[in-house]
Amino acid sequence: MLTVSIAKTKEQIDEAYRIRETVFVKEQNVPIEEEMDEHDDFSIHFLGHNDIGQPVAASRLRFVAEFGKLERICVLEEERGKYHGQKIIKTMEDYIRDEGYYKAKLNAQTYAIKFYEQLGYSVISEEFMDAGIPHVTMVKSF
Repeated sequence: MLTVSIAKTKEQIDEAYRIRETVFVKEQNVPIEEEMDEHDDFSIHFLGHNDIGQPVAASRLRFVAEFGKLERICVLEEERGKYHGQKIIKTMEDYIRDEGYYKAKLNAQTYAIKFYEQLGYSVISEEFMDAGIPHVTMVKSF
């Protein structure tokens, strides 16, 4: 069972960055300067801990126009398949609603389209490349 909270301390945010670096930079070969960008300082960072308290998932959230924009959603490889992605997204969606927003948006890697569709997201764009990886934009209304 994943426990998700907002990363508030420098140590918690650094843990979120470490997970993102492991998944996106080391596994997917995203350049570090693209992964860690100018939005990090102004985003809300989420950190997920597994049932023994280890940080294993991370994401960030920004508010852009009328959307809560879910970004950098990732789970360490050894923890995948345990519904952690669903849990961190639900937590982010709850936060979006709590802030008075009723739409969420994300750029999904194309291999993950079905995952997001199962969570209620719909594709609204053509495929595009981001950091050398094919993506589509998806949205959901609450």
